[in-house]
Amino acid sequence: MNPQFGPMSTPPTSVSFREALWTWCRVAALSFGGPTAQIAVMHRILVEEKKWISEQRFLHALNYCMLLPGPEAQQLATYIGWLLHGTLGGLTAGTLFILPGFVSILVLSIVYAEYQQTVAVTALLFGLKPAVMAVVVEAVIRIGKRVLKNGAMLAIAGAAFVAIFFFEVPFPLIIVSAGVVGLIGGWVRPDWFHVIKGHGQEPAAAEHVVDARAQTTQVSLVRQLLVALVWLALWFGPIALLAWWFGPESVFVTEATFFSRAAVVTFGGAYAVLPYISQAAVEEFGWLEAPEMLDGLGMAESTPGPLIMVVQFVGFLGAYRNHGPLSPLGAGILGSVVTVWVTFVPCFLYIFVGAPYIERLRTNRLLSCALSTITAAVVGVVLNLAIWFAIKTLFAEAGEARYAPLHVRWFWPDVATLSWGGLLIALVSAVVLFRLKWGLFAALGSGVFLGFVWYVAGLR
Repeated sequence: MNPQFGPMSTPPTSVSFREALWTWCRVAALSFGGPTAQIAVMHRILVEEKKWISEQRFLHALNYCMLLPGPEAQQLATYIGWLLHGTLGGLTAGTLFILPGFVSILVLSIVYAEYQQTVAVTALLFGLKPAVMAVVVEAVIRIGKRVLKNGAMLAIAGAAFVAIFFFEVPFPLIIVSAGVVGLIGGWVRPDWFHVIKGHGQEPAAAEHVVDARAQTTQVSLVRQLLVALVWLALWFGPIALLAWWFGPESVFVTEATFFSRAAVVTFGGAYAVLPYISQAAVEEFGWLEAPEMLDGLGMAESTPGPLIMVVQFVGFLGAYRNHGPLSPLGAGILGSVVTVWVTFVPCFLYIFVGAPYIERLRTNRLLSCALSTITAAVVGVVLNLAIWFAIKTLFAEAGEARYAPLHVRWFWPDVATLSWGGLLIALVSAVVLFRLKWGLFAALGSGVFLGFVWYVAGLR
């Protein structure tokens, strides 16, 4: 009998690809509720139940994924799949993780575009928007508790909010600036900036499991360059084909290039990049309206897969409404595929190129300081998103003013146009989340139900 595992729980010495395939299907089917819940599901299945990977290796992989732009849960699945079965394992795990969400949101996007004007769909969406607004507020608080632990982090968050809300500083510039400040601050005052400590920097606990056979690829600069070239070709090759076929000014090329830029600045999770995507998609490209962004966010919140899948909804509507030579539906489907492709191909690039160097990265204090500072800036950015959504959701009209000499902009809502139904739904959803702690689906479900009743009753 093994004293660590008991008589019936000896960890495996190898894992068949077929068994891993079905396990990844199971993980994908249960990947609801955002990255925290998704990572918890993987931990329960892979570490506790299957015992395929040790606690320490799991946490080290998670720490690396948290340093990357993009959805950390999907990248964690890709990384563990790579550990088990190399490139094929990583591709399988990472693709299956997003496949259910892709199919779900594609179907919902088609229904939304084709039947949005029907009373039933409009009534359901009426309650979804304010419920999602409450979820965004909860995200501000959740992320803030994680990182706003001293005055320096509070100042970073405040500066980020002022920069994006009043001065319209581009989101990528905020992220880069926060990263630079974090690197410098980590060198000068690590006690202020080393807030999010990497798992690899904590004392190692005793191993409770035996790792499954892991990929043992040697670190080779030449090999990693070749891997990078392959994935860069997969990333940008389709964009070149779209430009050749539809022209460089087509909506498909515009979406591909825009979401490629977004893919490299999504530090801190999907909520961090949503203001950048929302404001560009609404104000710069005119692909959809601000309330429709909330509809898309609600779809992503209530379907399996990463929350960043909301970009698929944006890509669908943008192409659907600017379809060019294709039918609206055909263009929307192509827009969905293009958007998802350029969003997730970089994730595979980061894992397959960077995974062999994980042992060197996980204990880097300066990188952890940069991540802490970026996350603090994300709190300010998401607060901007919450206020922007609140104004667009609860008020039919809002004013905008600018002070040209300082390039300052601010909004104020027209109080007379307040939606009392929307306010009530937002408050109920907030009570469900914060007071009753019933969770995401209860908050969204209660909002949809109240919105449907309120709208059908003609109280809107």
